[in-house]
Amino acid sequence: MQASWNSFEGKTVWVTGGAGYLGSAITAALDHVAQQVVCIDLAGKAESLVRERSLARTVPWSWDLSDASHIEPTVERLVASHGLPDGVAHLAYLSSAGKRLEQLSPDDLTRTFSLSLTTTFLLCRALGERMKVRGRGSVVLFSSMYGVVAPDPSMYPAPLVPNPIDYGASKAAFLQMTRYFAVHYGTGGVRFNAVTPGPFPNPRLQSEEPGFIARLCAKSPMNRVGQNTEIVGPALFLLSDGASYVTGQSLAVDGGWTSW
Repeated sequence: MQASWNSFEGKTVWVTGGAGYLGSAITAALDHVAQQVVCIDLAGKAESLVRERSLARTVPWSWDLSDASHIEPTVERLVASHGLPDGVAHLAYLSSAGKRLEQLSPDDLTRTFSLSLTTTFLLCRALGERMKVRGRGSVVLFSSMYGVVAPDPSMYPAPLVPNPIDYGASKAAFLQMTRYFAVHYGTGGVRFNAVTPGPFPNPRLQSEEPGFIARLCAKSPMNRVGQNTEIVGPALFLLSDGASYVTGQSLAVDGGWTSW
């Protein structure tokens, strides 16, 4: 019998940033349906998630992706240890400290682009080159609503800092990088897509900044912020065979934020 369109039976999926607010929801969901999940995050984080959630099919892997020189050899070690993944959700993101536009130095900007774009490029290329030999694979990058639209400054009264321009510019670049990789590796059966989340403030921010959360809600067509479990379905769809003819696309999961 043909497997269900959304089946992850027998599949291995990697999740970078897999212990973060959004990544943990994706990791936990995959743990129930995939054969193996490799949760990649900074030292100790993936291990804690596996322990706290009692994840039976998830392997924790500590990896700081900020060192571009380690991307290729680490991918090689991961593949040797756990096999070439069928899918990868890339949520890990690195940037300079959030600064106001007027305070951002050239070095800050260069560092963010190097940390976020260079490492993502090298990771995607390493995966694409290996997946094309097999003839299939799915990679899902994570952009942001602020890679599509700019933040409304009125939502960020002092001391809040508007979402930084280096973050938005790099997240916009993720969308174009997705298209380039999709075209380059399409004939090899490897798909590249992006999820573009809207307002998904983590629980700490929701607790500490209720006024800001209220402003986020008011600006959303659905009049609320997203919960991390709401990112799971879109991410798993793009990773699954149900999206077998979908590549080079961005799926906005933003409650309509970028619609007006």
